[in-house]
Amino acid sequence: MIFRWLADLVVVLHLSFVLFVVLGGLLALGRPRIVWLHLPALAWGVLVEWAGWICPLTPLEQWLRLQAGQTGYGGDFVGHYLLPLLYPAGLTRSTQWLLGALVLAVNGAVYALLIRRRGRLLPPPGRRRA
Repeated sequence: MIFRWLADLVVVLHLSFVLFVVLGGLLALGRPRIVWLHLPALAWGVLVEWAGWICPLTPLEQWLRLQAGQTGYGGDFVGHYLLPLLYPAGLTRSTQWLLGALVLAVNGAVYALLIRRRGRLLPPPGRRRA
């Protein structure tokens, strides 16, 4: 039972990370220090999609499911959990490229707005927000 719960926890963490990659730029509008966390997460998320890699959380979840006596699945997290919600067809390389480009475009627009508002992307070091 514990392995099933852990597998479910990994899914929740994985989904949270994906949402942070996609929407984290919006958090940076109100909290500019988030940029330091979001930019590396964004780079990782886009790299994984564009390179066709499998995120390390996916095999971890599958291993936990197997330990719980459940069946694993082939492919990656996005293809297994998210694409069935968005698209009736399976994940293809061109879809992965499109998803990566969409994530970059959305966050690029948000960061452009942030730079226009504040005149810079990152807050000055050592300076606290009022």
